[in-house]
Amino acid sequence: ARFRENRIPWDSGSVPPALERYLARERSGGRVLIPGCGSAYEVRSFAEKGYEVVAIDFSEAALEKATEALGPWHTALLHGDFFSYNFGAKPFDILYERAFLASLPPAKWTAYASRVAELLPPGGRLIGFFVHGEERGGPPFCLKAGELPRLLGERFERIEDALVPASVPVFEGKEHWEVWIRRN
Repeated sequence: ARFRENRIPWDSGSVPPALERYLARERSGGRVLIPGCGSAYEVRSFAEKGYEVVAIDFSEAALEKATEALGPWHTALLHGDFFSYNFGAKPFDILYERAFLASLPPAKWTAYASRVAELLPPGGRLIGFFVHGEERGGPPFCLKAGELPRLLGERFERIEDALVPASVPVFEGKEHWEVWIRRN
C-alpha cells in the first residue's frame, strides 16, 4: 500500500552519494544482491560498474515502481522472500543494505544475519546503510549501541563506519555507511 500511495519516506529518489563513492573507488565486477530493493535505483549503478545484479523484494508494488525507473536493467528484479528464495549455488560478492534491516522487526535480525552469512563467502562484503538509534518501535527499527557488532561480529569484521551527513528525514542523524567483510 505504501508504494502504491507513494508513502515511502525512506525513498530518497536517487542513488546515495556514499554508494557512488564506494563504486568509484572499488574494483568493478562480481555478483551483488540487493534485498528488499524497493525502488532499486542502485541496480543501474552496480550494473554500469560491471556487476551482475540481483534485486529482490516481496512487494509487487515496489517492483512495479522499480521496473518503471530501471528500463533495461529491470531484468535484475525478482519477486520473492529474501529469507527463503533459492538464489542458486553461485555466491554473491556483495550484499547491499539500504533500509532493509531497518524495515524488519528486531525478532528477525538474527535470521537476517544468518542469511547474509549464508549468501556471502569468506571475503564477501556486506555494504550499505544501517540505522542506529535508541528509539523504540518502528519502522524504522533502529539498531541500539553495539547491536550490529553482536549480530554480525562473529562472522564479519567491520572495516568502515561513517555517519551519513545528508539523509532522508526519517533517518537523519541515525544512518551510517558501513562495510563489513565476511570472515574465513
